[in-house]
Amino acid sequence: MATYTTEIASDTISSDKPIHSRLLKAYYAAIPFVSGSLLEVGCGEGRGVELLKPKATKYKAVDKIGEVIDRLSAKYPEVDFVQAHIPPFDGWESNQFDTIVTFQVIEHIKDDGLFLKELYRLLKPGGKLLVTTPNINYTLTRNPWHEREYTPKELENLMYKYFDKVETKGIGGNEKVWDYYKQNKKSVEKITRFDIFDLQYKLPASILRIPYDILNRINRNNLSKQNSGLVTGITHEDYLVIDNPEKALDLFYIGYKNR
Repeated sequence: MATYTTEIASDTISSDKPIHSRLLKAYYAAIPFVSGSLLEVGCGEGRGVELLKPKATKYKAVDKIGEVIDRLSAKYPEVDFVQAHIPPFDGWESNQFDTIVTFQVIEHIKDDGLFLKELYRLLKPGGKLLVTTPNINYTLTRNPWHEREYTPKELENLMYKYFDKVETKGIGGNEKVWDYYKQNKKSVEKITRFDIFDLQYKLPASILRIPYDILNRINRNNLSKQNSGLVTGITHEDYLVIDNPEKALDLFYIGYKNR
């Protein structure tokens, strides 16, 4: 059984449902773009495998956690699951995938430029990369699991260094989603007001991860107790693909390889 930190939202823990649904929305949003041979980088618990598998002629997925890869390999024998720490993709042949998806991953990668350069290399000419990552403008506190987060323009500029064309979209939400966000923001502010020395931005990430996870779990549980109907009532359908990434909780970008 997996041990869920708040960084890996569960589809079985009720207080995680708004986050799980937000992450799941990216896979629904990806369906129209997926075709041919598919690579998923950072497949995690396999949240979107069943959605994307019918769209691909071949499906390969990579993650760094061996336990996850073993479990998914047994569940989906028709998918090629690989355990690896990336980037780079050493020994991987260039120009082999029509579509690459990597959701909520790039913010964890130390060398994000090398990451995008390698993904471009792996794509066939005419291929496309789908990326999601949090919009830092709506981040409520520092996440010590992330190397960095991006403004919409920062990610667009970075992707244009490696891709021939970049389409910028976002994952936003309806009224229920924004009600949850506002309640979450108030709850987080009640905790962070005690950080009068701004330690969350000064201490090393490794020191902050355990208290961050504990406080984040407490916060999600409290929100669920205060308004369980809102928390458990949010589904992926409440999250919306929008054209303006400035108004999005998550950036949803498509990078194209023309040659």
